[in-house]
Amino acid sequence: MSNAIIEAITAQLSQVIDPDLGKDLVSLNMIRELRMEGSTALFHLVLTTAACPVKKELEDQCRERALSVDGVDAVEIAVSAEVPQKKKPDDVLPKVRHVFAVASGKGGVGKSTVTVNLACALAASGARVGLLDADIYGPSIPMMMGISREPYVANKQMIPLENHGVRMISMGFLVDPKAAMIWRGPMLMGAIRQFITDVAWGDLDYLLVDLPPGTGDVQMTLAQTVPLQGAVVVSTPQNIALLDAQRGVTMFNKLDIPILGIVENMSAFICPECGTSSPIFGVGGAQRYAEDEGLPFLGGIPLEPAVRECGDEGTPVVLAHPHSHSGRAFTSLAEQVASRISIEALTGEEIASA
Repeated sequence: MSNAIIEAITAQLSQVIDPDLGKDLVSLNMIRELRMEGSTALFHLVLTTAACPVKKELEDQCRERALSVDGVDAVEIAVSAEVPQKKKPDDVLPKVRHVFAVASGKGGVGKSTVTVNLACALAASGARVGLLDADIYGPSIPMMMGISREPYVANKQMIPLENHGVRMISMGFLVDPKAAMIWRGPMLMGAIRQFITDVAWGDLDYLLVDLPPGTGDVQMTLAQTVPLQGAVVVSTPQNIALLDAQRGVTMFNKLDIPILGIVENMSAFICPECGTSSPIFGVGGAQRYAEDEGLPFLGGIPLEPAVRECGDEGTPVVLAHPHSHSGRAFTSLAEQVASRISIEALTGEEIASA
């Protein structure tokens, strides 16, 4: 009798479709260890990312479906996450499931702010996250993440520093904060290679690479050196920023690196006194560009004083004020990015066209 009930529950759960992947949870192996204890059905719901934007909806649907089976009076669901491995693991970082860049066509659009908040949001969801600060000339990650110690070496590998649940490496950990990095290309490339191959990153679900702004030889060489699977491009709504963001997209297209999506940073200023929203840099420019080019739009990030304050103090706003306008926006961004990465890994489809 129990086997018949389990088969009936499985049939019901096979009707629950993951909206991002377009397949049912049973065929995706997201339903595991289904069993009966008396009249209670117990099983694991294993999501493709802890930052799943439809976690509650899927859990509710699974419970409803299971309860529809005769003989089932209660349902206990253990929800967890297992980030799927990329289709072709590379030899450079075999223990890292996914490597992606956060980039901008120009400086001043808040790329590093987006990077640290995205990394912290992913880590807060339960993912194992690393952050490689590839902006050698202007390493701002240490200040934004509230950590400034020098990493130590063990077994001929540098041990990344960790704060807010994120493992990090940055030139800012190794040089005086006031020092000017007057390095030519070969020295810079050597440092980046060491950050990749000579750092004990360990097992990671996501490794974010904060690329320096621009689309020159340095950026292209970096993008070719690091085994990137995709890129998040950051812009503000104004036309001049979008012009440079387009150049960034063109660069990644030439390098056959998929675009995970476009982020519109500083989409509007939120007054801390009255809460009104003022689009000081224009309205929806990045979203229109993404739609025109057929690229995913990952959302807008409003500008609040707390974003700057938290960056200066070393605790990103997504952690310090998770329920603020910007905090919620960064959490949503993490969900969108994680979802798109899972789509590519499980379906093999191009991320940009998924």
